[in-house]
Amino acid sequence: MAKRRLKKVPKAVKVADSMERLRKALTKCRKVELVGLLVELAKNDRGVQRQLAARFELAATPRELLDATRRAICDATDFDEREINYNFDYDYEAYGEVERNFRHLVTQGELHLAMELSLELMKAGSYQVEMSDEGLMNDDIEECLMIVIKALKKCDLPSDEIIAWCSSMLAADRVGFISEHELKSLRKHLEKSAS
Repeated sequence: MAKRRLKKVPKAVKVADSMERLRKALTKCRKVELVGLLVELAKNDRGVQRQLAARFELAATPRELLDATRRAICDATDFDEREINYNFDYDYEAYGEVERNFRHLVTQGELHLAMELSLELMKAGSYQVEMSDEGLMNDDIEECLMIVIKALKKCDLPSDEIIAWCSSMLAADRVGFISEHELKSLRKHLEKSAS
């Protein structure tokens, strides 16, 4: 198998100079052109879309949140399988979007959707933790899940439904420690209350 050749990269131009030229060019544009440019960039790059949505705190319907959260979970938990057992990079901003969207779902009273997406995050996220060297993304996953767990502690959903969700979450955890204490504690509390 042939080795990959590294491309020669020209010496970097000063970033400050290029940013200043960009600033001057953008200053000459009309507002409508800038808006069009930002929308086009956001359409082609989910990272840009994510940053703009967070910056402007865009409201979304539950269906839009469901789709956006699924995409963010995919982006957040994605990794190159050739880097298994390494401390690989991952998309922090995507985890931030998952966390924001969980907050929005809870605020909108969409706990069933938040529970469904939490299970998806647990499956994909725990696989990512399992395949990494140090599992650095564990904290990001737990921050997302804690939003849903805290909401379920205060909600009026049937106890058996939440108990079943806790059990599913624990079973989906491939590493056996992601939010384990909180999930077991919630399940135990609800089981005691039910008996």
